[in-house]
Amino acid sequence: MGGFPHYGLVRNDFLMLKGSVGGPVKRPITLRKTLLQQKSRTAREEITLKLIDTSSKFGHGRFQTIEEKRKYMGKLKKDRIREEEAELEELQV
Repeated sequence: MGGFPHYGLVRNDFLMLKGSVGGPVKRPITLRKTLLQQKSRTAREEITLKLIDTSSKFGHGRFQTIEEKRKYMGKLKKDRIREEEAELEELQV
C-alpha cells in the first residue's frame, strides 16, 4: 500500500539515508566504513525508530495495509460481483 515516490514498492532489505544523495533516482550507492572517527553531535545521534510509514506518498495515502483499507471501505461492487460469479459457478457444477 504505498512505496516511495518515483521508485515504487521496496520488496527487499533497504537502508534509509538521512540527508541527500546526488545523482539520478535509483543510483546505486556504495557504503563504506568511515576513515576518521566521527565526533560531531549529529554523527553520535541515537536513532529510535517508531514507525515505518507504508502508506502511499501519492494522493491521500491514509491506509497502511490492504486489510485496513477493506475494513474502512466495506464491500466494494467488484467484490460483490466476484461473489455472485462464484455462486453461479457452484450452482452450475
